[in-house]
Amino acid sequence: MLRFFSFSPGYPLVSSALLSLGVLYIPLANASSTDGVSQVEDPIVSPHDERDYRLLTLENGLQTLLVSDPQADKAATSMNIRVGSAQDPEDLQGLAHFLEHMLFLGTEPFPESDAYQGYISRNAGSFNAFTAPQDTNYFFDIEPSALPGALDRFSAFFLTPLFNADKLDSERNVVHSEYMARIRDEGRRENDALNQVLNQEHPMTRFAVGSRETLADRPDGELSLRERVIEFYRQHYDASVMTLAIVAPQPLDTLENWVAERFVDIPNHGLSAPEIDVPFVRDASLPIYLQRQSLKDRRQVRFHFPIPDPIRDYKTQPTQLLGHLLGDEGEGSILALLRDEGLADGLSAGTGRRDGQNAFFTVSVSLTPEGAERLDDIEATLFAAINNIREYGLDEWRYQEQASLREQAFRFQQPGAPSQEATRLAMNLSRYPAEDVQYASYRMDGFDPERHRAYLDALAPDNLIRVYSGPDVESEQISPWFNTQWRRLDEVNSGNPLAGLSLPEPNPFIADDLTLLEGSDEQPQALIEARGFRAWHMQEERFNTPKVEWRISLQHPSASYSAEEAVLTRLLANWLNDSLNESLYPAWLAGHSVDSYAHSRGITLALSGWRDGQTPLIEQTLSQLANASISANAFERVKYQLQREWRNAPESSLTRQAQRALGEALLTPQWSSRELLAASQRLQIHHLEDFRQRFLEKLYVDAMAVGNLSEDQAEQQAELIRGKLRPRLTRDAISELTPLQAKAGASVLRPDSTRDESLVLRYLQGNDTSLRHQAAVNVLAQWLETPFYQRLRTEEQLGYIVNAGYSPLLEAPGLAMIVQSPDTPSATIAERMDAFLQEADERLEALDDEALAPYRQAVFERLTQRDTRLEALANRHWQATALKEVEFNRREQRAERALDISAEELRKVWSTLRKRQLDIRFDPDDAKSDIRAFRETLTPFSR
Repeated sequence: MLRFFSFSPGYPLVSSALLSLGVLYIPLANASSTDGVSQVEDPIVSPHDERDYRLLTLENGLQTLLVSDPQADKAATSMNIRVGSAQDPEDLQGLAHFLEHMLFLGTEPFPESDAYQGYISRNAGSFNAFTAPQDTNYFFDIEPSALPGALDRFSAFFLTPLFNADKLDSERNVVHSEYMARIRDEGRRENDALNQVLNQEHPMTRFAVGSRETLADRPDGELSLRERVIEFYRQHYDASVMTLAIVAPQPLDTLENWVAERFVDIPNHGLSAPEIDVPFVRDASLPIYLQRQSLKDRRQVRFHFPIPDPIRDYKTQPTQLLGHLLGDEGEGSILALLRDEGLADGLSAGTGRRDGQNAFFTVSVSLTPEGAERLDDIEATLFAAINNIREYGLDEWRYQEQASLREQAFRFQQPGAPSQEATRLAMNLSRYPAEDVQYASYRMDGFDPERHRAYLDALAPDNLIRVYSGPDVESEQISPWFNTQWRRLDEVNSGNPLAGLSLPEPNPFIADDLTLLEGSDEQPQALIEARGFRAWHMQEERFNTPKVEWRISLQHPSASYSAEEAVLTRLLANWLNDSLNESLYPAWLAGHSVDSYAHSRGITLALSGWRDGQTPLIEQTLSQLANASISANAFERVKYQLQREWRNAPESSLTRQAQRALGEALLTPQWSSRELLAASQRLQIHHLEDFRQRFLEKLYVDAMAVGNLSEDQAEQQAELIRGKLRPRLTRDAISELTPLQAKAGASVLRPDSTRDESLVLRYLQGNDTSLRHQAAVNVLAQWLETPFYQRLRTEEQLGYIVNAGYSPLLEAPGLAMIVQSPDTPSATIAERMDAFLQEADERLEALDDEALAPYRQAVFERLTQRDTRLEALANRHWQATALKEVEFNRREQRAERALDISAEELRKVWSTLRKRQLDIRFDPDDAKSDIRAFRETLTPFSR
């Protein structure tokens, strides 16, 4: 596992770049007056971060970061333990992951197996955990007033877990189900094949998930499986290798007291994070050329270079500049040359697998079929680019440009959801000095040519692992855990590099004016309302960033009229992204983005970035859409990408396929992947050129700007959009995406899938779109969520993927329950669901308003949860404009109605839900249903 590095106890000088941004760090290392707390510190934070921070070290050595955010409407906690699957014993692979599961199943003060889960769910929260090679992390979020009770239950995981003997077998089955749910995951399949050629003494080459086989009962005379779980827990779960983070609205003093009371008794035996003292790969085995079979129609090559783990150099981040130069997508880049040659459609570069001592620097290339035939030329081009960097690229101005962009991003960072923040901070606290817990990933203190060159020198032909993945690979060698055919090549041919490589010029898109405009609107206001065009504007300063989110919906009457028109809409949207990629890649690096995506009404342009410089991006995007030439190369590339997606649809995750089948059945117009693929094969470049002209001649346009932009500035940009697009149609000319009413009784459909698992997605549909009916169905879903999970997953062990929740289709309310199983047939799953619903009928009859109150409140809390990022706020308001009657407070209206839903009203709504049931079921080798024919028998949903 990651070796724990000792950092200097002194505090580093703050960089001049940091001071120039007004970021101040005042080091504190004071004793606390709170019992159980020995030390208090402060981290480096952005000047625009208005939250209060406190770093504590409890008397038992547990490092804790408290973040008080008075605006937060959720409280979140994460505990990170510096132990993971790399510490699994060789005879019990998956033990760390199994232990993670077992901790959820009861503690001494809360012995019920659903005590923690039920409390979190009743209080509008969510929870999860994950096991990685270096870490095990547990996290939750919850309504803030319920945080003390959640901490009571959470802290007991690390004090008095029961390791519930009655649940041992069932949880082992759940772990096995998780393994089977991921056995066709391409990333895991690739790693499984790669592990076969790496150093077998390295613990990260072992099987990490666990299965019934690896977690089988121990032979007589040995410690039992439960005893081994307890032994592992006692050996590795220790305050000295734990880090805790809490993000909540309560004051720091309150949070400090709560933490000290509950966590100070976690034992500290003076453990250190485990070290790994063997390399990923032996030098003598390099270079390695590996091929492995992919299940999907997708071709990719990865170039892995073993390097020292750059965490040692996190203050200067030399690999960041190398990743930037090799991953560049602008003119003269590796990707630009490969795209022009028709060999690739994507590329990324950066540090990958790492263990604290060693890491891989990886360049990944997404290939076309032609590219798969020219791997040696692609490799030669990569090494030509590396030599170009060695000779011309290691300039200080390039480093300083990247450092400036990092500081800019740090200064105006937008915190994510509290649970994401808590998890990220707990993990950072386990890796970096306390003062850098927020700043480490942004820090670039100064250009170090020697360290840059040392990493660059490792990117050499004799230090290479090349891994090609494609459906064409066949071999008798099968990887042990994820059943991947693989083979190692003894030698490869020399390739010829493509001509035309060059390094990026200074970035012209870096924003200069980063002043914050004062003032915020409560909701979007109408800016322009004219024939064919409507624009909204919402000024917003509460995110403390001078950024703006524009959404522009280009709506056309025939965008989804037929499968061919639907394909052409997607082709036009994706071509626009493709054609802008090279010229606007520097803008993306500088904090701007332009994304074009297709939908049932047409195409939406989503522009995000700094207020300064956004006008020319809008103008360039619209000019490109209207006037740029569509090259044959670009057309074929974009069509291939879409066809690849549609061909791979039957191999995608089974839950995603079931949800897609549900949408195809109950929404119109909709087209299946097979229909879209068939239509795409009939289209040529002239069809797209003709469609673009037809599309732009008949438009209705909706637009919205949300962010740090004044009304005058927004109006100027809106008029620019209107003038460029010249929309002529009214909104009435645009076809609506319409929800359909499910048939009375129970219906069953089967998706077009090649997966090996079984699944049932049961959908219970409501009967009207009123806000009150929506609120009632939402409360019912909240009430069912935990019992459904507890019964079908924990008790009946049907599978790893088990959940129930509110699932509307547009404005049509519904409740969805889903179970995916590796070995239980769908008919049996459906029978268990039937039994659960019959019991729910009885439980609902006994439910009174007092017992219902926590579920109503949980729905209210979830619906009124604030947006933590500007993008999320913009997207939420943007969705409201899709309805004929635009109301930006519909979410809040539904939340208010949820509070006064009675138990009697819930029973009436439940009876309507039980009348219309649609099952999406699947078993391996099923014959697919004719979903289109089923859809054509339905009528529009009653409004």
